Amino acid sequence: MFATPAFAQATGGGAAGAFTSFVPLILIFAIMYFLLIRPQQKKMKEHKGMVDALRRGDQVVTQGGLIGKVSKVKDDGEIEVEIAEGVKVRVIRHTIAQVLNKTEPAEKA
Repeated sequence: MFATPAFAQATGGGAAGAFTSFVPLILIFAIMYFLLIRPQQKKMKEHKGMVDALRRGDQVVTQGGLIGKVSKVKDDGEIEVEIAEGVKVRVIRHTIAQVLNKTEPAEKA
């Protein structure tokens, strides 16, 4: 019955009002991208490079916590890791969590 000044002024925002309502949503997405998505992609890229650079003689830690030395690198996404003398296990490449000691490539004469 009584029209307050706030209701009287609410009419007429148009396109500018719609855009300003999306600005916080856009800012939240940008912050999430720079704080979560981008660092995770960088970490995945570094891990892929580490796994691709594995070679025979590297000492590695698997995601299961096994520490061993790479004895054979296979082409089908597997490596063979020697965890004790005479004990070898097949491990999927992407389950390598860390490379402890990196061997240097043999120099070609």
